[in-house]
Amino acid sequence: MDLKEIITNTFKELILPELGKIKEENKEIKNYLTFINKRLDDVNKRLDDVNIHLADQSRRIDKLSARIDSVREELNKRIDSIREELNKRIDETNKRIDETNKRIDETNKRIDETNKRLDRLYEVIVRRDEHIKLEERVTRLEHEIEEIKRKIAV
Repeated sequence: MDLKEIITNTFKELILPELGKIKEENKEIKNYLTFINKRLDDVNKRLDDVNIHLADQSRRIDKLSARIDSVREELNKRIDSIREELNKRIDETNKRIDETNKRIDETNKRIDETNKRLDRLYEVIVRRDEHIKLEERVTRLEHEIEEIKRKIAV
């Protein structure tokens, strides 16, 4: 045998069994990598689904935020409008109250004037009554004096 054949046979005896083992391990690693790749694909698909769901949720949140903002703006406009209307009504009511107070003041002045006139009228009536009583006393005294004069003359 020639040296070349001996070396070749030795390599075959030593390396070939190792190469077979390496090939089997390589197949196992490929199978495991295939399994891991499949799992990664599944995880990636789930992540994509989650990302799509998050994007959908984000879009819905943005729509809701926009609606909330528009409702808030509309509500603020309504509140401002009602506030203006109420302020106008309050101002009108205050004017009416002021006018009513002026009318009450004028009525009070008229009542005061009427009371003064009534007081003067009462004074005049009392004077008339006293005048009538005095006239009656004077008339009675005149009658008494005439009787006394008649009695003295007799």
